[in-house]
Amino acid sequence: MSHDDIRIGTLVKAEDNAAGTIEQLLSHGFESFEIVFWRHIDDVDLDRLAEEIRRVLDAAGNTAVVSSLGLYGNPLIDEQTATDLARLIDATESFGCDLVCGFTGRIPDKPVPESLPPLKQVFGPLVRRAEDRGARIALENCDMGGGWEFGDWNIAHAPRAWKMIFEELPSDAIGLEWEPCHQMVSLVEPLPQLREWVDKVFHVHGKDATVLWDVLRCQGMRSGEPYVYHRTPGFGDTNWTDVITALRMGGFHGSIDIEGWHDPVYRDQLEMTGQVRALNYLKDCRGGPFVPNPTGS
Repeated sequence: MSHDDIRIGTLVKAEDNAAGTIEQLLSHGFESFEIVFWRHIDDVDLDRLAEEIRRVLDAAGNTAVVSSLGLYGNPLIDEQTATDLARLIDATESFGCDLVCGFTGRIPDKPVPESLPPLKQVFGPLVRRAEDRGARIALENCDMGGGWEFGDWNIAHAPRAWKMIFEELPSDAIGLEWEPCHQMVSLVEPLPQLREWVDKVFHVHGKDATVLWDVLRCQGMRSGEPYVYHRTPGFGDTNWTDVITALRMGGFHGSIDIEGWHDPVYRDQLEMTGQVRALNYLKDCRGGPFVPNPTGS
């Protein structure tokens, strides 16, 4: 037995020899991996990739898993992205998972409501495909530099938009890929939001933020001065013990997969130093090593 209700893992880029990367990471104690693609699958053979990863996990003899498959593009205007999302839904069983994550997409430079009709047209069949295969879709909540009136990539970045999306797509097979960082960039307190939406959270990205409140108080949000930094968990402002508590109290079962490559300090040569520190920090926040209860005589 272990903490199988909430695993701690990391993101692995599919095109960067994913199986070889996972093989190197396993020794550090990562428990799950989200296999991610940017915009398109391109010429990746999904069956072969799944077999290579499964072989590495089996050879290691541990219980690490593929938590999800991620594809981050704009399926509302990029037909190939939409097609590739369908391919990933079909591939979930081969990877031993049931979850595909990504952006909703967006009609560029239009207010959020104008993307809802094409969203239903594109994601309606994807959701039905997921339902038919026992899979789920989790919508990443990054604003990608957009807002309510304008943007290029994603409308699933605010609770008001989530309500609209789930009204258009009323299914238990679609939910959220959530993280504190994107809330804090918008100066939203993440914990009350998480408690409200936890039943729709299917996957959590392990990414935090540090808000520079002194800059905000002196300069505001529109001065051009950086007022927030994306951080690796353990180096930002979020109390991840509270996050994991809220997830568990809300009945969440799944993975917190660390999204690296953003921290202003723990990057480049310090990337994995930061990620392994985050892994161990998140395990501590989860309660430390699993200890079985005593049994009766």
